[in-house]
Amino acid sequence: MQRGVCGRLASALRGTRAQPPAVAQRCVHTSVSRPSPDQSERTWEPPRAFDPALLEFLVCPLSKKPLRYEASTNELINEGLRIAYPIIDGIPNMIPQAARMTHQNKKQEEMEQH
Repeated sequence: MQRGVCGRLASALRGTRAQPPAVAQRCVHTSVSRPSPDQSERTWEPPRAFDPALLEFLVCPLSKKPLRYEASTNELINEGLRIAYPIIDGIPNMIPQAARMTHQNKKQEEMEQH
């Protein structure tokens, strides 16, 4: 499916004289068929770290409020809704269904303390 989209994008870009954007160039570049690397040829790469500078642009998709980065759990926290979005390989998963509750409700917390 990706090759079909990239192929159509590549065909459309070939007909233009303007320099295509970088994303389109990567798509066109990946549409060229080449042999896939063998598992033994791949090198291990450490997981990418989250860039806290992204917090300037990211907001909770539910409340549209700013998020806080929690390095110890590698999550983006919405204090108001008490939910945490996981960060996987340096990429925040901002799908609400992927979020977890960070705290139990106060009534349950009080019952557990007594």
